[in-house]
Amino acid sequence: MSNSTKKTILQVAVPSPLRHLFDYLMPENCDAKNIKPGMRVLVPFGKRESIGVILDIVTSSKFAIDKLKPAIGVIDHEPLLSNNMLSLISWTSNYYHHPIGDVINNVLPKLLRQKTRKKKDEEYSYVNKIPQKSASHIKLSEHQKQVIAAIKKHLSEFKTFLLDGVTGSGKTEVYLRVIADVVAKGKQALILIPEINLTPQTISRFSERFSAKIAVFHSRLTPKERLISWRMAKDGAAPIVIGTRSAIFTPLKNPGIIIVDEEHDLSFKQQTDLRYSARDIAVVRGKLENIPVVLGSATPSIESIYNVKRKRYIGLALPERAGGASHPSFHLVDMRNQKLKNGIAENLLCQIEKHIDKGGQVLIFLNRRGFAPILICHHCSWVAGCKHCDARLTLHQKNNHLRCHHCGAIVKIPTKCPQCQEEKLLMLGAGTERVEIALRELFPEIKITRIDRDTTKHKNSLEEILKNIHEEKYQILVGTQMLAKGHHFPKVTMAAILNVDQSLFGSDFRASEHLAQLIVQVAGRAGREIMSGEVYLQTHNPHHPLLLDVINGGYMSFVNNCLEERQTAELPPYSYLALLQAESKKQDAVFDFLTTLNDKAKTELDDSVKIFGPVATTMERKAGYFRAQLLIQSKGREKLQQALDVLLRVIDKLKPPPGIRWFLDVDPAELG
Repeated sequence: MSNSTKKTILQVAVPSPLRHLFDYLMPENCDAKNIKPGMRVLVPFGKRESIGVILDIVTSSKFAIDKLKPAIGVIDHEPLLSNNMLSLISWTSNYYHHPIGDVINNVLPKLLRQKTRKKKDEEYSYVNKIPQKSASHIKLSEHQKQVIAAIKKHLSEFKTFLLDGVTGSGKTEVYLRVIADVVAKGKQALILIPEINLTPQTISRFSERFSAKIAVFHSRLTPKERLISWRMAKDGAAPIVIGTRSAIFTPLKNPGIIIVDEEHDLSFKQQTDLRYSARDIAVVRGKLENIPVVLGSATPSIESIYNVKRKRYIGLALPERAGGASHPSFHLVDMRNQKLKNGIAENLLCQIEKHIDKGGQVLIFLNRRGFAPILICHHCSWVAGCKHCDARLTLHQKNNHLRCHHCGAIVKIPTKCPQCQEEKLLMLGAGTERVEIALRELFPEIKITRIDRDTTKHKNSLEEILKNIHEEKYQILVGTQMLAKGHHFPKVTMAAILNVDQSLFGSDFRASEHLAQLIVQVAGRAGREIMSGEVYLQTHNPHHPLLLDVINGGYMSFVNNCLEERQTAELPPYSYLALLQAESKKQDAVFDFLTTLNDKAKTELDDSVKIFGPVATTMERKAGYFRAQLLIQSKGREKLQQALDVLLRVIDKLKPPPGIRWFLDVDPAELG
């Protein structure tokens, strides 16, 4: 019931699954003049006390004043979050249809969400450990000069630039020169990178050029380290902020520029809980802060290229490698009718030997860790599968166990088939562990290293491996995507992708885009300096149009063809998608819930929105839960948003039965 009595009412975002703010009266003995949006407040919430953030201060509520509880107390003396940050939080909550209190949880460090913490948390000692070195002087190419001038021209206003620079073209040098201007003007630069493993080399590059403090954000920080970096960024003590996906929510005292490196990378899309795109939020934040945003990549996403074509972004290009390095040459290795040694063709082994003899390093890429992806009985064809997922268990020989790479389950390797009791069990396929072992046997005198999650799980292990690679202590580098992203290995003259076919026939419409990006990114590790590079792609499909398009026409040729196909099929970027996924330990319950939801929602939607499903996800059972989904599609972004509002209203009315969990993914990077 509405009440117009003039009272100071705090509208608070409280961590909860509810998608709205909560009204509270002023705390007792508290002066309203000292309370502002962006401050934390302790409030009664159900049977407990909770820390929320004030988003607005109003004088009326839709609830009766006598029904409102007073807040217990205001925690801060000044706002932790600026008005622009509060606007960003509200936009994120509305666009992704996610509870605003939970969005706040993604913004505030863990220690600021707790009622008690130590006073020493605010010391800035952590980041001071980064060594400072003298600035280097690198000669710029004409293309680099043009790009830098174009960005500097708009440092005082919002513009989105897409920097399309081939691998090794000096994109980082462009970032450094532009940031130098931003920092000189007393402002801050926020740089997003896709992976933790890129953090050490990125910090190293920046600390060589700037004597300023650098705040760092990634998931391996302790809560105290994260709070210190957060405070440094908020107070302006760190002119440069570098971090992975979640760093996009870092408050800045004097924001000057946002840079998203490797903007195409899937790591920028959160795949659980708040399923946001850090790249897209970067553009929204740039607009709110009225500062430029630079999206950089050697293989820009099709959506970003489309935005350039529509004049929404400004396209910039670095078409040549820095320092006169040449582009690598491509070669297809036809695996048909060839003898394979643990997944490696004989003629590919000859090329590896040739490059090592010439003093080069060789990079072997395989996007599959472990020893073998399949353990099968030679007698009855039993295959080792996960009890909790619709997935096979991967054999890890070094640890002597089978592991599910989806739910993490670990079981002992059986000595005989549990189905027929025969003892002949075969290991089919190859992962990075098996390839490494095979190469050690084939090249016993050559030093080999492997980079994947299994070899880099200990602190500083990745940094040590990378240091040894640069010191040429290894001649062959075997690894997954961790090895392929953004690293500069001057001595690598050959790169090989062992299993291209794995991605040629994916069910997701973006599979071809991801494969094309992967090929170009892996190729970019070879021949980055004086020595020329060669790239080898092993395949059973050497005449596949996608491979020929990327190799002969280049990445942009592939993109233009892909855009034509997507326009015909009415797929993004020519339409907008959302996934509503549900899961339960009961298979029928999931489909019943989604079918009812679909039927009821369709009666309120017009023909501008299509709902497909429900259908099972690609992996229907994961971690013991059966999963299915609805795909919502519209040619208009606003129409899609309206449809999602309808769906959520229907869900609220339906009140999903116990045991049903559901998730909404707006602009999904992968279709289940």
